[in-house]
Amino acid sequence: MTYDQLKQTALIQFAQLGYEGASLTVIANEVGIKKQSIYTHFKSKDDLYIQTFLDATDCEIDFVKQFVQDHQSKTLKDVLFRFLTEYLNRFEHNDNMKFFMRTSFYPPVQHEEVIKTGSNKFVDRLESLFTALFEQNSDELRNDVTAETAALAFLTMLDGLLVELIYGIPERLQKRSKQSWFVYWQGIRKESGE
Repeated sequence: MTYDQLKQTALIQFAQLGYEGASLTVIANEVGIKKQSIYTHFKSKDDLYIQTFLDATDCEIDFVKQFVQDHQSKTLKDVLFRFLTEYLNRFEHNDNMKFFMRTSFYPPVQHEEVIKTGSNKFVDRLESLFTALFEQNSDELRNDVTAETAALAFLTMLDGLLVELIYGIPERLQKRSKQSWFVYWQGIRKESGE
């Protein structure tokens, strides 16, 4: 129980303050233990950080997987648009996503390789999930757009919007989201008679 409480509390600290700003003393106090007791569960702050990141990666993958599964009965356009909207909104309200994105974009130098590996695992899994979604709905795609092409273009648009989410301002994110979605959908959808 304390192991999971430590990771959950650490996740919030790391999401808000980053690796450098998070304090083991504060984490221990919030869990109701002494700082030294953290070392019963984790070798170091680095170990706690990495374990929390690995869990956060799996959690983000599970969120996307569950979202796609829950919306299978909807049209392709609806699934994609809802995903973009909900995933971008998730950042504001979900500490796991905040931590995952913050860590992926600003990895501590000493953990850069581990973070890149986890981030690439996330990206690869998204590519697989969305390619499968497009394959299932290939009848909605233009004849010259493959499932893989549609998935890669969608994820590239998502990447750009995530950068805007982290570095930009809400008004610009909303404008870019709306405009990029419009151009993207027009580019992949099958016209009647095609």
